[in-house]
Amino acid sequence: MRKFFARNPAPLPDTLTLDIGGEAILVRVTRNARAKRYLLRIPADSRGPVLTVPQNGSFETALEFAERHRGWLAEKLSARPETAGLREGVMIPLRGVEHTIVRTGKLRGLVELVNDGEDPEIRVPGAEEHLARKLTDWLKREARADLEAAVDRHAAKIPKKPAGITVRDTTSRWGSCASNGRLSFSWRLVLAPAEILDYVAAHEVAHLIEMNHGPRFWALCRKLAPHTDEARLWLRKNGSRLHHIG
Repeated sequence: MRKFFARNPAPLPDTLTLDIGGEAILVRVTRNARAKRYLLRIPADSRGPVLTVPQNGSFETALEFAERHRGWLAEKLSARPETAGLREGVMIPLRGVEHTIVRTGKLRGLVELVNDGEDPEIRVPGAEEHLARKLTDWLKREARADLEAAVDRHAAKIPKKPAGITVRDTTSRWGSCASNGRLSFSWRLVLAPAEILDYVAAHEVAHLIEMNHGPRFWALCRKLAPHTDEARLWLRKNGSRLHHIG
């Protein structure tokens, strides 16, 4: 009787380096047992490209694959939005409207929205080194308030209610629905136009009834949010920029 033994794949390095236009680009390398092929992608976050290797794939083949796709990677990296840090003078969208971040110069006080003309501002008190943290905390609170209102509005139209809402700093998805009925969302949704946040809230509420993406799910999602198709297109076109803020 012939015996077959599963081959243990050789360990992979954590990263590899590609020369892209004279610049050394660090690519994260990860093995995925479910992957059927090699895959090079650029996640929505700002941590750099990722090369996925199948369970029995080799580093030599992965490196060859990455080298063959250097042109594609260069094109995608050049088209990628620049990361916008939360600092004075930077413009960021809030509910789809561009606002300039301004320090008030005061040590104490609350974050304020000022819209007295063509240039809306988000005014942040405190020292410069604390601006990013204070503004992020404020944006998360604003996101939670908007999401709670949207979820309540949509959940009132179905027979099942969510177990709770969590607002996170996620980069892989805009929202999720756990099997226990708890909904989770990215705080960056508050940067998008209100109808986009509304759609994502409706999407996750629909999962309380249909834990899948089948026809009945999409029918319910579109019933809750008739602008579902337009919102999905907007996120595909603009979501990457939101992930690069902060």
